[in-house]
Formats: sequence, structure tokens, C-alpha cells
Amino acid sequence: MIPMKILMVAAEYAGLVKTGGLADAVAGLGGALADAGHDVRVLVPAYARVTSPPARDRGRVGEGRLLEHDSPAGGPRLYRLDVPGLDAGSVYTGDDRDAVRFAHLAVAAHALGGVIGWRPDVLHCHDWHAALAPSLRSPVPTMLTVHNLGYQGVFPRSAVEGVGDFDAAFEADGRVNFLKAGLRAADLVTTVSPTYAREIRTPEYGMGLDGLLGDRGDDLVGILNGVDYRTWEPASDPLIHARYDAADPSGKRRAKASLRAERLPGSDAESPLVGMVSRLVFQKGVDLLIDALPGLLGRTRAGFVVLGSGDAALERTLEGMAAAHPDRIAFASGYDEPLAHRIYAGADLFLVPSRYEPCGLTQMYALRYGTIPVVRRTGGLADTVRHFDPGSGQGNGSVFEDADPGGLTWALERAIEWYGDPAAWPRLVRNAMTADFSWDRRVDAYEAAYRRVVSR
Repeated sequence: MIPMKILMVAAEYAGLVKTGGLADAVAGLGGALADAGHDVRVLVPAYARVTSPPARDRGRVGEGRLLEHDSPAGGPRLYRLDVPGLDAGSVYTGDDRDAVRFAHLAVAAHALGGVIGWRPDVLHCHDWHAALAPSLRSPVPTMLTVHNLGYQGVFPRSAVEGVGDFDAAFEADGRVNFLKAGLRAADLVTTVSPTYAREIRTPEYGMGLDGLLGDRGDDLVGILNGVDYRTWEPASDPLIHARYDAADPSGKRRAKASLRAERLPGSDAESPLVGMVSRLVFQKGVDLLIDALPGLLGRTRAGFVVLGSGDAALERTLEGMAAAHPDRIAFASGYDEPLAHRIYAGADLFLVPSRYEPCGLTQMYALRYGTIPVVRRTGGLADTVRHFDPGSGQGNGSVFEDADPGGLTWALERAIEWYGDPAAWPRLVRNAMTADFSWDRRVDAYEAAYRRVVSR
């Protein structure tokens, strides 16, 4: 394909700012496109209390300054928009300051080319934070990728008035819905898995936007996310205690022993170890695990290591359960990147019991580390995890249908049975580790999407 000039706009980019999977997805795709020969630039906000590498001031963009960072050789060029007065001590404020910050980002996305002397062929906007950009008049074609329809960016009209010409984005009730505006205006809409693209056209998963999404017809496309195996690779991961690969997975046993010594020092060394790294919110089904744990502790020998933050009540409950069962349950609040890697490497099984999951990256990370995912069949989980059949040796995880504690219990107990089968378990681990979800395999689909956008 002829190289294209692509400007990606997002709230996060791994290496600059990260609170979760969005940062990994944008960085992984941007890097893969750059490796394929495209001229990729990335624009994110500057967060004053987030440490970033040194940058050059390229000049004024709207109400802010454009800061340019050195990027890895051959990688995307990285820019931050620094708008004074928006520092809140965190990436997201949860109030109208978010609306102001991301409205400025939309304006800067269209003005950046004039500052640096470069005009993109495609403006690729990620999630609600960048979704106002397509509603601004511009000759540059736009594509919007929905990473999670559950977060739409709804604010009073007054929050963004005066920042840019967003008249087309305003609702009759005096509000602005960033994501809804982008879904209407973007030349093409993509989501992060084929199954999720189908699900969000239904009332059950459409979050009130299913009618609008249904109206987009063929202009709504599902492209599965990928994994950057330069970061998520047990053979070279500097954050884990023992390295290994599919050809020689023996190091995984040492990684498990290290994680157990660190988090569950009094536990049974031969019992299965179950990991979970997640935002602690209703969507992720954390409450299903909480409800299932008493029975699982009684019927199995499994230990559990959970890392995450979010809903305060869920955190308190997990803390209380860990205190009551210190040899079976370990809970760490917050996000700890090194610990996350150690859980992927050291656990035997990995829980993703989501009520809905646009794509999910954690199950793909777990697969690479030979940690068998136990997931609900929805969204990207359905597109990446196949229920294992010990008879045929096919499959790479354990999958349940219903979002309830019984479904989770059934799937986890099946996986624990496989763990105890000396013939089935090595085959299952090998299936998991040899699955290829690299970003390189997604480039063709994104190139095709960009061609569609440009042809209009």
C-alpha cells in the first residue's frame, strides 16, 4: 500500500500516559502502522502531574502549546497539547474540566498540521475523548474507533461553548455527548472486535446508541485489537522473575513460585493459582467473583491474586476477604505495572468474567504467558478465547455464557480439572502460548479502513 499520513488523537498513549488498555491499544496500533511504512503522528493531552519525557515547544495551537517528543526509531512522532489551568492531579477529573480539555484536543487535532507543516490523509480519533474532532468542519476525512461505548463523555453545553465551533454536536436538551457527536459525523466508525460491532447494534449492549449505530450500516466495522509482543513477551519480559517461551515453558513454574512467595506465602505450592488484573467496576464482573469465592474456596484448593482499583465497595469487600483468607486470597489496590506482569507470568488461570467487553487485552496477554483465560462469551473475549476440548486438544481457555456466579464457577472448575490432567494441561498451555494476536496481523484491516475513508 502507498504510505499514508495518519494523525491519531487519543487521551492516552503507552510511554506518555497510561491508565489502562486504551494506551496500549493506541500505542500498539500506531507502532505497527509506522513499522509498515506509514507516517504516523499521535496527539494526546499534556497532564501536568504525569511525568513525561523531555519535549520541544512547537508553538501555539488554539489555547495551548504543542509539545513534540522524540520517538523510538521508526515509531510514530508524539505530540502533547498543553493547555494551562487544567491540572487536577489526575488524568481524568470526572467533571467539566474533562470536557474542556478534550474539546481543546479536538480543535488542536485540526490545527496541528498548520503548526508543523504536515497535513494528514486521515484523522483517526479514539474513543469519546477525541470524538468531537469529526464534528468540526475540515477537508481531512475522519475515522472514529470506539474502545468502550459505556463511556460517552456527556456534559452540559456550557462546558465546551467558546472552545470551538461545535454547534453540530449539541443536543436539544442543552447537553453535548462527545461520542454520539463523533458517531454521527465520522466518515467511518470502527470498534475493537467483530463481535462487539454486532452487539452494540442491539438494545442490550448499545448503551442508548444502538439506533444510531444501526443506521451506520456498513460504515460500522469491527477490527480486533492486537498485542505488542515487544512488551508482552515472557521470553524477554524484564519485569518477571523467570523467563520462558512455548518451546521451553519450565520458567513459568519458577515465576509461579515467586508470585506465590510474594503474595500468598502460606498457600499450597501445588494448587492452581488464579490471577485477575482489572478495573473494579460492574462491567468487569468483579462482583461475580466475589459471590463465587466462598464456594470456590470450599470446593477447590485454588489461590487467588487480584490487582485492581475502582468501585470503593468492591475494593473493601476484596480487602476483607483477603484478610479473612490470607493463605488463599491476595488483593492489591491500584495499578502496578510490574505486579501485573508478574501475575500474568505466575498465575495458572486468569479471570475475565466481564458482562460486556469491547475487546479486552488482558486475556490476550494471559494467553501469551501460558496463563489460561476463564472468560464470559462476549465481545472480544468471544473472538479470542475458544473453550478447550480435552478430547480433540483444541481450544485455548474456558468460556461461560451467563453473567452470574454459577457460570463463572462452572468455567473455573472445568479449568481446574484440566490443570489436574497431566495430558491435557501441557497441550492447553501450548495452544495458549502459540496463539498470535500481534498488531502486525491487524495492519491490513486498518489500511483497508483508511482507504475507504480517503476514497470519500
